[in-house]
Amino acid sequence: RPWPELGRPRRAAVSSFGVSGTNAHTILEQPPAPEETPAAGPAAELPTVPWVLSGKSEAALRGQAERLLAHLGAHPELDATDVGHTLATGRAALERRAVVLGGDRAGL
Repeated sequence: RPWPELGRPRRAAVSSFGVSGTNAHTILEQPPAPEETPAAGPAAELPTVPWVLSGKSEAALRGQAERLLAHLGAHPELDATDVGHTLATGRAALERRAVVLGGDRAGL
């Protein structure tokens, strides 16, 4: 059924009456309209990008670095900044850690 816009939040009430005397009453209200946000421009180029790695041991850390190198070799389209962001925010911070700094993929 149509619910006309009247210039104020739309509200509806719902009441439910149970057999054993349990009653429930709820008022629903239309949420505010989302605010317009300006479109994000292109990401800023960083002069140095950190790639953070971690592992439970030195051998595990080396293995992590080798797997990352192989993955990047198989996916040359990946952006250095995106890889750095994912490594820093999407991975566990384990006991052994290493950070590689560079300005681009070749430098890293």
